[in-house]
Amino acid sequence: MLDPADELAPVGNYDQCKREEEKRLLTLYERLQSLALHSSQRDQESEEENSDEEDESSEDEDAEEEVQDDDDDDDDDDNADSADEDIGPTAKGQGSVTYIALSAFTGEEEGDLSIQKGEVLRVVSKNKDGWWLAQNSKGQKGLVPKTFLKVRIISQALTDKTSNWNTVRKAVTEIDATDVLSAMGAIPPGFRPSTLSRLLEEGRSYRASHFIQPKLSQSQLSFKDLHMDPDTGKSSRVGLILTLWNCRMIPPPGVGLQVLSRHIRLCAFDGTQVLSNIHTVRATYNSKSPKTWSFSPRMTGMLPCLLDGDCFLRCDSESPDLGILFELGVTYIRNSTGERGDLSCGWAFLKLFDESGAPIALRTQELTVHGGTPFEKDRYPTGVFQQMLLSRKIPKLVVKLKSVKTRSRELLNLLPDTIVGSLSTVHLLATYRQILADALLLDRITMYNADLICSSVLASFPDVLDQPDLMDAFRKSWTESESNLRRSDKRDINVLKQMFVSVYMGSVFPLLYSVEMPAPCWADEEVESQRARIIYSPSQKPSVETLLSSQCSHQAFDITQVTYDLISSAQH
Repeated sequence: MLDPADELAPVGNYDQCKREEEKRLLTLYERLQSLALHSSQRDQESEEENSDEEDESSEDEDAEEEVQDDDDDDDDDDNADSADEDIGPTAKGQGSVTYIALSAFTGEEEGDLSIQKGEVLRVVSKNKDGWWLAQNSKGQKGLVPKTFLKVRIISQALTDKTSNWNTVRKAVTEIDATDVLSAMGAIPPGFRPSTLSRLLEEGRSYRASHFIQPKLSQSQLSFKDLHMDPDTGKSSRVGLILTLWNCRMIPPPGVGLQVLSRHIRLCAFDGTQVLSNIHTVRATYNSKSPKTWSFSPRMTGMLPCLLDGDCFLRCDSESPDLGILFELGVTYIRNSTGERGDLSCGWAFLKLFDESGAPIALRTQELTVHGGTPFEKDRYPTGVFQQMLLSRKIPKLVVKLKSVKTRSRELLNLLPDTIVGSLSTVHLLATYRQILADALLLDRITMYNADLICSSVLASFPDVLDQPDLMDAFRKSWTESESNLRRSDKRDINVLKQMFVSVYMGSVFPLLYSVEMPAPCWADEEVESQRARIIYSPSQKPSVETLLSSQCSHQAFDITQVTYDLISSAQH
């Protein structure tokens, strides 16, 4: 699995080995293609020879049949019809049935089909008068005498050869990139394509922007998890805070790959399916300790939420196997081709309830990192002695579980029943949910009114939640504004909600729809630098004046930027 002793030796001449491997695969592909073509030609020639021999014998038989009387023809027709109907893929088990023309026939009446000797036809229907409705390769239909046709059976062997060739060709041309990289020594054994990264790329179903939305009740006429204040908030079955400490003994990728990001993705998991959004925390890396990943680095000022190892988790699932899934991953780029990809370096699972159903103790947990994917059965040896011998070499993830303090519990109870995120953003998420509750529970004319709600904050904040750099800019502006508040105002929810709207519209909203702001791209250093220059540039400090200025370009206005549709946004 991920045992460093099992790693393949690095390939020094990577580019040369790659070219040789591609050349070998191409040669194999061409040889297989030529063999398949040669085999099909031989089978076709063999069948044509057999067809010519049978044609000569059929002509003699036809001459004898012409001197027979009409009664004999009728009897023969009945027998021939029954025999022809018996010949088919299911009757003989020899493959698909077609007919070949024994000699040329020129249609004399309307509705006849002219055919050439050796032409392959498909019989649509058989009439007892001896004239069959046939179709040629051009799609033309018409009547032809049955005495001009002979059954042509395509051998099942040829069909099997074609099927086998398609399988071989698929295997040669569609080799998994991970398998190729493993064979070349670019990645260690046990690495797999990232499961959680693939889920994030499929849409918004596993993003925080989806789980922050209100959830409809079973009747679809009310909201299940919207609360006006902390006193009416609901505690989920699981509500805890965890801190990612470090990962040890994680084998680094080999030569030929440049690592763009080392990170952990975590979510609520019940052993079979992902239950929450997928939250990502980026690890810091020191070249002096290449097998150790660290989190929450010490730094002056505000820690970016993407690097913040302090996370919260809420989940209301009743599954006895409920826990937290951690996937260690890297985003890489191949030096030779420029191809990007996401690999899973292993995964760990922390079950939150014991066999009796009681919650586990909130303490530091040292989790074993397994190779492969969470849905595979690969594990390390289960023998106690073997585990003791390998314990120092097996990759480990160290996580600390903490109890929730009173103030944090009040904020968490305002959040959806199921969500995972950075602890540094809890106060902003809770304030947004209270603004959302006001709009959906107080300000609507009736609970049956589903008209669009005019609110730029409600409409666009979920999009900001999926962009960590914009969330950091929002947090920075919020902290600066909050420092000017009186102590009593900091506890006044109405003051905080007004400040939320004011700070958001004056800082983040103009950036969200700026033409100069490049679209976010995960682990792209150039894009991240461009966005940071725009976000934190003093000359381009976002404000409402900037939004209305003729010197700044923004995206074409869309009504969805300022309107909130509760029907399409709510979780069903």
